Amino acid sequence: MKTSKEIAIKWGLSERTVSYLCSNGRIPGAYKEGRCWQIPDNARKPSDSRVKTGGYKKKVSAQGSDADNFNGDDTDISRKPLPIGISDYIRAQSEYYYVDKTLMIKDFLDKKPLVSLFTRPRRFGKTLNMDMLRVFFEKSEEDTSIYFKDKQIWACGETYTKHQGKYPVIFLSFKDVKFDSWKATLSKISAILQTEYGRHGELADSSKLADYEKVYYNKIVSGLADEVELSAALENLSRMLFEHYETNAVIIVDEYDTPIQEGYSKNFYDEIIGFMRNLFSGGFKDNKYLAYGFLTGILRIAQESIFSGLNNLSVNTILDSDFESFFGFSSSEVHQMLEYYGCAHKESELQQWYDGYIFGDQEIYNPWSVINYISKGCVPQAYWVNAGRNEIIEDVMKTSSDDVYERLLALMQGDRVVARVNQTTVYRSLSDDPANIYSILLVAGYLKTVKKQLQSDGSYMCEIAIPNNEIFAVYKSEILSYYTSIGIIKDTTSNVIAESLYSNDKKRLQKAIGEYMTKSISFYDAGAEGFYHGLVLGLIALMDNQYKIKSNRESGDGRYDVSLFPKDKEHAGIIMEIKWEKDLDQKALSNLAGKALSQIDDKHYDTEMVQAGISDIIKLGMAFSGKEVAIKTR
Repeated sequence: MKTSKEIAIKWGLSERTVSYLCSNGRIPGAYKEGRCWQIPDNARKPSDSRVKTGGYKKKVSAQGSDADNFNGDDTDISRKPLPIGISDYIRAQSEYYYVDKTLMIKDFLDKKPLVSLFTRPRRFGKTLNMDMLRVFFEKSEEDTSIYFKDKQIWACGETYTKHQGKYPVIFLSFKDVKFDSWKATLSKISAILQTEYGRHGELADSSKLADYEKVYYNKIVSGLADEVELSAALENLSRMLFEHYETNAVIIVDEYDTPIQEGYSKNFYDEIIGFMRNLFSGGFKDNKYLAYGFLTGILRIAQESIFSGLNNLSVNTILDSDFESFFGFSSSEVHQMLEYYGCAHKESELQQWYDGYIFGDQEIYNPWSVINYISKGCVPQAYWVNAGRNEIIEDVMKTSSDDVYERLLALMQGDRVVARVNQTTVYRSLSDDPANIYSILLVAGYLKTVKKQLQSDGSYMCEIAIPNNEIFAVYKSEILSYYTSIGIIKDTTSNVIAESLYSNDKKRLQKAIGEYMTKSISFYDAGAEGFYHGLVLGLIALMDNQYKIKSNRESGDGRYDVSLFPKDKEHAGIIMEIKWEKDLDQKALSNLAGKALSQIDDKHYDTEMVQAGISDIIKLGMAFSGKEVAIKTR
């Protein structure tokens, strides 16, 4: 390996240029060590100043733009398909467009923690990366080095490649353990262990195992083991593999917390926590037959002491800088992908929809959404949020305090808010303190950290925001769904508002907002503290991000209640003044609504809008008494 400075001298380039090429993935096998890039000795500088170790060919795409293809020869090949839903490493890297993440192996072998936990949002490449580790480390009759020789890890040298294919591997994935009862969950876990034991069929008649071990092995394979026997499965299998191969085992557990989340929502939390504690204790704590352990999940669950006493557990969360670029796509990886598929002109749109996550100090794109976006002809949609459940937003709504409502309103308006983030927060802590929701929203991928500062208790004080258009869409859809379920919003109301905005039909829009207001005021008790919060949050969801919605703001000679500033000047602005009094009859209520409407003009609440260049303004005066409502407009 050579430093970027040495390569710069050799190639006659500036060191800055070489560093740029490295950071943009132009030099296969290059990796950063501290502040300096390390570059393979056999890297070459082509005539067009792009660096490669294989052949380079430029071809014209079907769309007429240039696409870069890195192949081992100059043969023109058609573009590979995108790996939607592919978590098999061998298949992904051979049959599909593969973003090389093999330098994760180097980073791990440099640090060599005994057990590593990686927490990332769902569909950010955890399963594919764990299968990559399995294929790299696992002993096999097949020469699996062929799946890595053209990857970046192989250029790092014998220090790393000597580990390839040298260990027995135990691989469990709990990503599909999603059942309504503890009995069904345990049955599924039993089947997963049965399959993994069966994958190691060499143990069934191994002369190196004791008879009682073969009895236990056959009990697992036959699906006859009870809960206690299953809880010792990792410990026992690692011991038997060591005895057979005389080499410690690598244990990989993917999506370890999926059954735990199900246990929380389906009321068997204590049972699943107790089982997992015993399973992981045997496999990862004081297990002398363990070479390395890897776990992935969304949450870092510590309060239940699943990893109690595991002093050498290395936890890598979205707030940590280690392994920051190996889950999800970097800007340079996305740029190369867009060039390959001939749609580089779509980079700005793709960035607005799917970029914005911050892992450590690295800006990251959602990989699931990126590959779906390109595969679907570059049509921006909420691909990630439509590929799984998003009840977490409903949990926010159910547990929200006034403070949480206010911050959620700010987030929905594109603002940043400050919140304390505890990385060990778990779902059931929401009932103890609703403010914990920010921690869960962050690790689950519904928020990003703009700034962070470590606190003395291990938590972080963070500036947080909604990452991109796609995640705004899930807030909007889940808030609408929640308000629909409790009867405030009808689907027809939502559709009418959307249609009215599209056609700029002010009369129809006015009528639809009036219906929404009537339902809202009827639902909330008169004068309830949460009224304005719920009202404005629903409006934000309904108005489809076409308005900047403000409440209780100064304008003219006073403070209006609610105003909707159109982001596109072709739409009308909307100002609402709301009044409330007890025990009014219909005539008095109508008069009060008239006073509210007059107040908008008398106090010049439209001043801010007029100054912003908005001349078409809908004014709504609203009055309510108990659950009775009167609305006057002009």
